[in-house]
Amino acid sequence: MSTKKLGKPTDQRLAMLNNMASDLLWYGRIETTESRAKEVARLAEKCITLAINSYKDVVTEEKTTTDSKGKEKKVTISKDGAKKLAARRTLLGMLKPREEQKAAGEKAASFKARKSDVKHPLIEKLFDEIAPKYDRRAEELGQKGGYTRVLKTTIRRGDNASMAIVELV
Repeated sequence: MSTKKLGKPTDQRLAMLNNMASDLLWYGRIETTESRAKEVARLAEKCITLAINSYKDVVTEEKTTTDSKGKEKKVTISKDGAKKLAARRTLLGMLKPREEQKAAGEKAASFKARKSDVKHPLIEKLFDEIAPKYDRRAEELGQKGGYTRVLKTTIRRGDNASMAIVELV
């Protein structure tokens, strides 16, 4: 598979594209040059496809525990299956971490409680929000792929580079 070099060495190019793909998945849209936009869209499509193919792989177990008073309780534990775990680890290697932001008017205690359960917010967002959305879309339209859109915009002043907006459809 050939990729454009974008005027950067391999390590810098991959780091830039991974950061841009992370921003695209986190914010939903980014603005960049047209050639970078096309490469970021390819990478984001692959990440979304990987998440769609594995987000349903969840293993649930029921365990019986006894508390200090001797009462038995049944606890249901959900874990990632092998396919989802492998996809999660692949995505962790590809995408850069993004921090959860405090919402306007949200109290510090509620933000801390909401944030405490999630170690990797971008990966959780990808598996919990983005993958089910595009899986439903694929079932309705009968097509897979086409999760991103590249819209050409203006020409940047200064270096005359053609700009584009990449967004999730």
